[in-house]
Amino acid sequence: MINLIISRLVQMFFLLLGISFIVFMSMHFAPGDPARIIGGPTANESDIENIRASLGLNRPILVQYWDYLVGVLQGDLGFSYQSNESVNQAIATRFPNTLNLAIASMIVAVIIGVVAGIVSALKQNTWWDVFTTTGALAGISIPNFWLGTILILIFAVNLQWFPAGGLSAPFWTLQGMKELALPAITLGTGSAALIARMTRSSMLEVIRSDFVRTARAKGVKEKVVVFVHCMRNAMIPVITVIGMNFGFLLGGTIITEQVFAINGVGRLMIDAIADRDFPMVQGSVLLVASLFVIVNLIVDIVYAFIDPRISYD
Repeated sequence: MINLIISRLVQMFFLLLGISFIVFMSMHFAPGDPARIIGGPTANESDIENIRASLGLNRPILVQYWDYLVGVLQGDLGFSYQSNESVNQAIATRFPNTLNLAIASMIVAVIIGVVAGIVSALKQNTWWDVFTTTGALAGISIPNFWLGTILILIFAVNLQWFPAGGLSAPFWTLQGMKELALPAITLGTGSAALIARMTRSSMLEVIRSDFVRTARAKGVKEKVVVFVHCMRNAMIPVITVIGMNFGFLLGGTIITEQVFAINGVGRLMIDAIADRDFPMVQGSVLLVASLFVIVNLIVDIVYAFIDPRISYD
């Protein structure tokens, strides 16, 4: 296990190094000059050159990347071109909102997905199975911006059960639950559909196994068969999907944050891209990529605790 962790940490370093290089080069070669955006329409060429020099954009691009990399290794992601705010501080301020949204969405996805998948497998070829399969297909197909708008229209505008947007409290508080209810359902629907399909497929495979038939032949109660014998073995591939989706949720909150006016990292990233705010974009992407890799490492470690047969030595 220690060897796995060390190996993954080394891989993570080189992976993040490659991601930082790609993002850095993509932003610098993309259309749009941050110096002109900062200077505005009234700035002349001399003003623009002065802004470019003050930001260090007149130096060779590889020199700029090296300086950025040295700063990152020292824990300094730089300063925003637009507001001169520390990127570290900007992300630290907004990341809790993104994390709250991702966790709440994952809770919704796991509860709906696992329960629907298990019941669908146990009731195979019944109306419930057809309903769950159809619902999973719909959940994957419905775009977030459309679902979020419909939920706001019905539950926030017409029924006034939940706020239409904003986030001011953690997800475990009553106020936070109200504020995150609609965004979490919007963001978690697609993940719930994927988890339901994987849970159903994995449960069906395990249910047909010899050890399950043996347990039933011995007179073991059906609840014990399902929750002890079946679920523990069926959850291994499901955990993979859950872990992968949680990583995607952390980086995929952009549309949902825009729809529900949540001041998170996704919304920060969109604004930074529009303003050609290179340090802010690079810092946000690096954070999301780091979290995604860490989540995958945690999933691999959880495997060994769920199934002792899995060994990384």
